[in-house]
Amino acid sequence: MGYSPHPSMPSSPTGGQGRPTRLAVLTSGGDCSGMAQCGCSCGGQDGHLEVRDSSVSFLYRVNLIVIVGVSSSPGTSADRPKTRKEREMDAAPFRPECTSRNHSTVFGFDGRCIRSDETTITVSSSASRSPPSPRPTLGNTNRRCEVYVVREGWEGLVRGNENEEPTTSQLTTSNLTPSNSTNAAAGSTNARPTERKPSRGRGGFVATYGEGELLKEGEGEQTLRNRFILRVSSERAGLRLLTVGAHPFAPYTQVGWDDVRGFASLGGTLIGTARCAAFRELEGRRKAAFNLVKHGIDALVVCGGDGSLTGADRLRAEWPDHVQALLKSGQITPEQFEAHQHLNIVGLVGSIDNDMAGTDMTIGATTALHRICEAVDSISSTASSHSRAFVVEVMGRNCGWLALMAAIATGADYMFIPERPPTAEDWQTSMCTVLGRHRAEGKRKTIIIVAEGAHDCNLKPISPEEIKDVLTQRLGLDTRVTTLGHTQRGGAPAAYDRILATLQGAEAVEAVLASTVDSPSPVIGIQENKIQRQPLMEAVKKTQDVAKAIADKDFARALSLRDPEFEDCLHAFRATTRLNETYRVPEKQRMRIAIIHTGAPAGGMNAATRTAVRYCLCHGHTPLAIYNGFVGLLHGNVAELSWLRVDQWSTRGGSELGTNRVLPDTDLAGVAAKLAEYKIDGLLIVGGFEAMVSLEQLEKGRKDHAALRIPLIHLPATISNNVPITEWSVGSDTSINVLVEACDSIKQSASASRNRVFVVETQGAGCGYIAMLGALATGANLVYTPENGISLGMLQRDVEFLKKRYSQDVAGKSEGRLIILAEKASKTYTTQVVTNIFAEEGKDSFDARSVALGHTLQGGVPSPRDRTRAIRLTVKCIDFLEKHHNRKLQNLAPDPQDPDAATIVIEGASIRFASLEEMVQAADFKNRRGKVQWWTSAKELVETMAGQKVPSEELETPLTSPRTEKKDPNERFSRL
Repeated sequence: MGYSPHPSMPSSPTGGQGRPTRLAVLTSGGDCSGMAQCGCSCGGQDGHLEVRDSSVSFLYRVNLIVIVGVSSSPGTSADRPKTRKEREMDAAPFRPECTSRNHSTVFGFDGRCIRSDETTITVSSSASRSPPSPRPTLGNTNRRCEVYVVREGWEGLVRGNENEEPTTSQLTTSNLTPSNSTNAAAGSTNARPTERKPSRGRGGFVATYGEGELLKEGEGEQTLRNRFILRVSSERAGLRLLTVGAHPFAPYTQVGWDDVRGFASLGGTLIGTARCAAFRELEGRRKAAFNLVKHGIDALVVCGGDGSLTGADRLRAEWPDHVQALLKSGQITPEQFEAHQHLNIVGLVGSIDNDMAGTDMTIGATTALHRICEAVDSISSTASSHSRAFVVEVMGRNCGWLALMAAIATGADYMFIPERPPTAEDWQTSMCTVLGRHRAEGKRKTIIIVAEGAHDCNLKPISPEEIKDVLTQRLGLDTRVTTLGHTQRGGAPAAYDRILATLQGAEAVEAVLASTVDSPSPVIGIQENKIQRQPLMEAVKKTQDVAKAIADKDFARALSLRDPEFEDCLHAFRATTRLNETYRVPEKQRMRIAIIHTGAPAGGMNAATRTAVRYCLCHGHTPLAIYNGFVGLLHGNVAELSWLRVDQWSTRGGSELGTNRVLPDTDLAGVAAKLAEYKIDGLLIVGGFEAMVSLEQLEKGRKDHAALRIPLIHLPATISNNVPITEWSVGSDTSINVLVEACDSIKQSASASRNRVFVVETQGAGCGYIAMLGALATGANLVYTPENGISLGMLQRDVEFLKKRYSQDVAGKSEGRLIILAEKASKTYTTQVVTNIFAEEGKDSFDARSVALGHTLQGGVPSPRDRTRAIRLTVKCIDFLEKHHNRKLQNLAPDPQDPDAATIVIEGASIRFASLEEMVQAADFKNRRGKVQWWTSAKELVETMAGQKVPSEELETPLTSPRTEKKDPNERFSRL
């Protein structure tokens, strides 16, 4: 449903009567990991909206997006004059680099509202490619903000607050400031705690404490009861708490920054989500509109699926009628009517199915895939032990993304998805033919993945039980059915979901600030590895078009509406599971293709090798494994690999072939001789920076050695993600997930010990990718990388920041904090030196310990994203070798625009082959990384989320090294 603005509505990015927009965030639909994270990241101190520790794990992340919102009230307090600082701010001209004075709200990954000077934001959860707009210039900066949390989604918004405020007897000591908690615990339950002006934190940051902890600890229902909309209020039972504003007279709060600490690692949504039948009716939506007006909210961020987003847009379309009816019935005043004549909507997609059009990934989908792969990996061992077949049902009514990705990541034998049903009506025979060949080859297990919406070509549902009966009766297999169900929604959010929810939550607030009455409701997604906005209902319509195409049996159209990765993975799955001659090339075009690993091990190397072997066999080629890198080649450690030999390699970490850092120039002539001896027609090099250097050396050796004049392709695989040009390398996702899991445990230890800081050392050599993205995903307070270095001044400032931060913790409730440090961030300030400095200088406030994760970051079981990425890239690499081999057979002249020695790279959502010359020009050989790295600007985001980064005009001394400052003040980290 579209939105037609009411004729009387002002076309302004601010609220009615010149006041700023007030926004509420709401999560709707099933829970998923990542929702919590989105709400925590909706703003920024430097005029940027950032995201951090999630408190709305959108179904997996519902805890980060949804939990925190900010609402501003215009003007300054009527009972006091303006301070000198406020008068100076009023007189100061608007400057982009200081936009946080005018409008910005920041939510941390764990739901923290860092700062909001003008915008009202509420977060809640319920059930049911255009570039970002320029940041608007809002008016007076003397605004005070309120934080809104809407519990139970649409249900909570419809019900509102039956009890407007709790009594002080309902408050726990965790709600109180350090100076108040002891007094309240000892005195009468109805005593008013001593009021205390919030002390300014470093650069204006002040910790906040409210009732958010009740949600985390499960006491929310008992204490909050029928209050579903929680807000920052200037009247809260007389209780003065620390708040986020920089002004000396700050409002009271019910949900604060520190309440949601630790939400990032929790799945589901701590603020609750519920399907609401009342909201589907006009009267229910009118009640929701009344509650929004009552709390001064005129913008809503909705986190959910297409149904929830459609409901939100419908509420916006009906908004003029709702406020007119409320005015006519006397439920709102004429002043409220004038101030709330339109409602802005921003959508955030939380769906484990990854079924929303217009975004490459939805919040929660990656974590759900992790849960599926963990389950299937476990099932595989028992299936092999008993030589059984397992039929595993996963979620996905009209979208087979989870089933497809799980099938290729786990090495399943067969799958059923809605977009591509079996082409033959007798699908039972087709399936048994494929699986029978697998068993004849010697396989002891059979794994079949079925999407819950699977059907045949006539739309007749295909159930797991039906598949089981077919396998039992026709093949005589001992078959079991496993329905994963809601286990797919739970568990700790994956690293990718934590970061994605963070960035999208931040962009949602930017979208609200930029919206006008005439602008269509946007939905926030990710395309080309960048956070993007597009019209909400356009995305919903495209999503619904898939279901319609399936219902019309137009499966080709349904498949075309998915992204390119979907089709690539479907092709890869078919080619690597079929044992027939369908895909074989003519005899004269068949090749002997060698696969070699070089450099350090990385998760996904074995998945790439498995795919290469099976894809080669599918096309009739001969796959050759070179064991132990170029040293092994020189020693003749070369052997053919069979289809069955590599069957279980997808789930194995490390390198089954063996790898080392020895380069071919050790004996280039010997390498050429061995390639000639084994009649190798093409070489696939899997590895990191060393593999790129090896490719360069082999290409240069062509002028002297004819055996090197074969197609050469490099597939980047390194945990450091330091290969130039490509945005992702195989293994880089596994390393971040290992870091996140380790840091979750380390933070737990630090919190249990109270007042403890852990300095966590990561690998990465001269590249800070692991440290930077790890800090963003774990909610670390500080991060040090080789790109930014470490100075004594930086350490001094950071020590003071942590001391101030600990001074604002509730007495007895101080929790552990993390510092992420790349192993080569500094030659002088090593991990132990940094730890000793923090321990000595902060000894009165905290102690410090160090942990070096070392080679654990190379991972055990590769992450699903690394497995699927390796498989997709490998298929394209083999196609590349085939293409250039055929050109050679035809005696075609070399094409300078399409050289036969290249690196496959990922840029956004595109995959291409970069020439060796292009790779060399983009490489920083001294530091062994790319000259340009897309993630370096994330440092400012990490600092902002920690409460360290604030506008420079508020500081007596700069918070960050000049090396971290951006040239463009409006630029912010928005890539993933």
